[in-house]
Amino acid sequence: MAAILRGRSGRAAAGAGRTVSTPTSRHRTRTRTTPSTKAPHLSYIFPTADRTVAPAGFTPAPTDFEHPPTDPVPWAMQWIDEAMRLPTPNPNSSYLATTSADGRPSVRTVLLRNFNADGAVFFTNRQSDKGHDIDATHRAALLMHWDHIDRQLIIQGAVTCTTDAESDAYFAQRPRDSQVNAWASDQSRPVSGIEAMRERQKQAFARFEGKTVPRPPHWGGYRIALERIEFWQGYAFRFHDRLAFTRAGSGWSVTRLMP
Repeated sequence: MAAILRGRSGRAAAGAGRTVSTPTSRHRTRTRTTPSTKAPHLSYIFPTADRTVAPAGFTPAPTDFEHPPTDPVPWAMQWIDEAMRLPTPNPNSSYLATTSADGRPSVRTVLLRNFNADGAVFFTNRQSDKGHDIDATHRAALLMHWDHIDRQLIIQGAVTCTTDAESDAYFAQRPRDSQVNAWASDQSRPVSGIEAMRERQKQAFARFEGKTVPRPPHWGGYRIALERIEFWQGYAFRFHDRLAFTRAGSGWSVTRLMP
């Protein structure tokens, strides 16, 4: 199943823009496409099954850092879509950084499951360490790193829980074994050994044998608001392009950053 960008009508959204000349990248000389400055209400929903990859020879459409859009969200979704079309494992894997109530930082990998103007969404056990950090600070940062195309996308913002309806809908799409294991695991808690884990798993599978597996009350989604979005494009000899978009009222301010 391919992931697509969808607008209000449900049709796949098409990109728009013009091409300009660019410097030489780490791997090739490119032309860049200026992202559309329009801000349609789009949502990028990541597939839970196999995705459709582009034919051999596909390269992402370059983007123009000299003429940035007024709204970075469609541009970010374009980058995500292009990364998803390349034959690399888990292109929606992201590094989630949080801090505890006493200021201890931690980072781990999560899978981004939805992205739109409202924020970036991932799902997890809310009683995990990251859940406790978010409960304490209500803030997080998320980094998507696509080394094979020399790109990074960094998101920072306040964090809120997704609705029960959103969490239920996503949980229902998960493989049954993953659903059961969400009940079996007290994520991030100590365990005496693998046998204890297997016993908990065995009990969970017995509990739901022949039944629909409901979403555990401690399991659900988080949404990181798009307060700051940074685009990073790698170039030769560390002379990279960086643009940071920061929320400014109902719009965005943009700042070019040194490499």
